[in-house]
Amino acid sequence: MKHETIAKPVVEIERLSVALPDGADRPYAVDRVSFRIAPGQLLCVVGESGSGKSMSANALMGLLPEGVRVSNGRILLDGTDLLTQSEDALHDIRGRRVAMIFQEPMTALNPLMKVSAQIEEVFEAHGLLTPAERRAKALSLLEEVGLPDPPRAAASFPFQLSGGQRQRVMIAMALALEPQVLIADEPTTALDVTTQAQILRLIARLQRDRNMAVMFITHDFGVVAEIADYVAVMQLGRVVEEGTVEQVLFNPQHDYTRKLIAAIPKMQAGMRAPVTSAPILTVEGLTKTYRQGGGLFSRPREVHAVQDVSFSLAKGETLGIVGESGSGKSSVGRCLVRLQDPDGGRVLLDGQDMATLRGEELRRVRRRMQMIFQDPYGSLNPRERVGRIIASGPIAYGEDPAKAMAEAADLLEMVGLKRDAAHRFPHEFSGGQRQRIGIARALALKPGIIIADEAVSALDVSIQAQVLDLLQSLKRDLGLSLIFITHDLRVAAQICDRVMVMQKGRVVELGSGAEIFDAPRHPYTRSLIDAIPGRAHEARMI
Repeated sequence: MKHETIAKPVVEIERLSVALPDGADRPYAVDRVSFRIAPGQLLCVVGESGSGKSMSANALMGLLPEGVRVSNGRILLDGTDLLTQSEDALHDIRGRRVAMIFQEPMTALNPLMKVSAQIEEVFEAHGLLTPAERRAKALSLLEEVGLPDPPRAAASFPFQLSGGQRQRVMIAMALALEPQVLIADEPTTALDVTTQAQILRLIARLQRDRNMAVMFITHDFGVVAEIADYVAVMQLGRVVEEGTVEQVLFNPQHDYTRKLIAAIPKMQAGMRAPVTSAPILTVEGLTKTYRQGGGLFSRPREVHAVQDVSFSLAKGETLGIVGESGSGKSSVGRCLVRLQDPDGGRVLLDGQDMATLRGEELRRVRRRMQMIFQDPYGSLNPRERVGRIIASGPIAYGEDPAKAMAEAADLLEMVGLKRDAAHRFPHEFSGGQRQRIGIARALALKPGIIIADEAVSALDVSIQAQVLDLLQSLKRDLGLSLIFITHDLRVAAQICDRVMVMQKGRVVELGSGAEIFDAPRHPYTRSLIDAIPGRAHEARMI
């Protein structure tokens, strides 16, 4: 926790209101919001999806979506009201004086441009530096943000970098013109705990070294405890509580703030009765190697994503698979359902080896093991209505379409949505609602095993708690077994009977939740737990 700065504010937002189009669920996305940020100060804006925190940042950047407009208030940058500036003036201010880091760098970066060219483009857009100077500056920025091999990163395309490395590239681009104000919109949400800790330390160091004002948008109170000077809590477009970290996190006054803090998953796993039923799934010596490139004069690059992985899953059990990005946990999940073919090993589903099945036989058996993906919007067809999305699996297996559609409506009710949701499109739902649709789709084929791959990592804490409760109740009511792949150790501690820790494709520790989280044996497991943001302040928050 850091000291509170008392310098003169560089940003002052005064009674800002942002109006939504007619027909929206409320009149204002942001309703009479005021706050200030001084040089060297970090303001955390916290709230659920739809609270107005990102819309406030977009208004500051002059990047409101079409149909949304500022209806009242002022946004002052060093005393100049940005709302009175021309588009040309705002273009000059963006990047040069105010810059933004976005949540998902893979969508914010151009996939067809090398990293160095994208950073150089920032200078080119403002008519600054010669081409040689731009290249040198891009390399210098990549070094400043801590990329391990700046020349290689500069020559890479975004898809060739890890999530944490792409986020560092986004930070380098935001810092290129040395702005006074940095806006970070959920920049660590989808990152594993160790990469998240590195990015938070990087932002804190850059803020200190450059004396920047930082507006950090997040739903993670652990992050808030780690880095914030001042906190503003938003609900339905309004600031309902604000103050220092000490005031807001450790002595909250508003019911909504207390609710958000109460929804934070507890790190203590506690004692669970071991699941003693027979294994429904047995994995023996699973291996998977990815090969990239190679040619007449060069060898292909090999990544041993899964190396001799073995485990079992009992009927009715939840097995967590945790580890950093690149640990191999998602590769294990994709090999289990044969979205990727393993290179070796056996995957025994009720004694039948899925790794050897092909064609119609694989199709028949695979329906018993279904997957819920991390991004429910990307995995749902935006052109299909929700009912059809859920019913498409059973229909493909020969189910009568009318019956499949009726069962889809039943499933929507089961996951906490209304039956008429079947007639709507995915974009009409929030992130948490779309994840419920993804769960309903996975249940449509009546599987015995659900594999949830980072299924709640992008959701805010209260929605995350609702989805976790839903999975737990469905597992209990339907007799499901669950493989829960996650980088969020707090979530794994809450719902997993056993936990498997992976590092560089190998299993380094496997045991009950209490064994892994309360008494970890392996140094890597201890390093993951120590890296959880806000860990040192957890007891005071809960």
